[in-house]
Amino acid sequence: MSEAVSEATLPGDTALGQHGLRSREKLARIPVKIVPAPSGEVLPKPPWLRARPMMSATVAQVATVLREHRLHSVCEEAMCPNIGECFAQRTATFMIMGGLCTRRCPFCDVAHGRPAPLDADEPAHLAAAVAALGLRHVVITSVDRDDLRDGGAAHFAQCIEQVRARVQGIGVEILTPDFRGRIGRALDALSLAWPDVFNHNIETVPSLYRAARPGADYRGSLDLLARAKAAHAALVTKSGLMVGLGETDQALQATMGDLREHGVEVLTIGQYLAPSRFHLPVRRYLHPDEFAALREAGLRMGFREVVAGPLVRSSYHAAQTVEAARRTQTAQTARESD
Repeated sequence: MSEAVSEATLPGDTALGQHGLRSREKLARIPVKIVPAPSGEVLPKPPWLRARPMMSATVAQVATVLREHRLHSVCEEAMCPNIGECFAQRTATFMIMGGLCTRRCPFCDVAHGRPAPLDADEPAHLAAAVAALGLRHVVITSVDRDDLRDGGAAHFAQCIEQVRARVQGIGVEILTPDFRGRIGRALDALSLAWPDVFNHNIETVPSLYRAARPGADYRGSLDLLARAKAAHAALVTKSGLMVGLGETDQALQATMGDLREHGVEVLTIGQYLAPSRFHLPVRRYLHPDEFAALREAGLRMGFREVVAGPLVRSSYHAAQTVEAARRTQTAQTARESD
């Protein structure tokens, strides 16, 4: 076997062959160490956690388009359980700026490593792929790029510009990192090409941040969401939460309240699933009825739309979600004008 073939089969490789650290190697240097539980102590998955099979002809076709344009999808890199369903609907969440993240979050399976320089051709490749897939709503996310002065915000803006130039009338949603220590610079860069939806995931409750999001700051994430909305009022602001990491119901409700107080309009809530035994363990599995109750609680708080369920992820049914949020806003405006 040649060296090139051997490298391409290493478990840390991204879909485009970038080599980074995953699983045990990635998480060896996080501040709160994880001790893998013996297999007999791992919570068994309940019967309602059943995703559609991943492989199909359409899945293979979408993956082929991504590879032809040298693009990553977070669907593949983060092992999303909905990849089969979303690819079958010819939707994908594109992950720009490479497949290597500068953070080591122990809930996430994206590879950690030293990223390559930005690819100046990536925005054009992204636009071509979006056109080839016939998308009407695109979600663009990225790895954390703490090595860049603006966290990669200008690259996001270039991608938005290229996509809109190539596909007229398309809805653009971005799922951003926290732009730690550079929020002002990042929002200035994004102001050149605002998306329709600005999504940044709060991920979990503040008491679990040190364990789950080393390098991130709960108040900083809230600040980013509020400042984005203040900078461009037409934005739909959105965030996402994982459950099952050990948070209490009270803390979860308080975090939902914090998001509303900072102007977030759309919320997604899904079950945390550990990518491996070396990642943070699942502390509890919520029943679908509990997710339904969280949705109702969120709507009562004033979110325009809440999507909650065991397999919900932040980009799940993204186009339908923003459409529902806008219908809610239209109905509310009509009531207020009566």
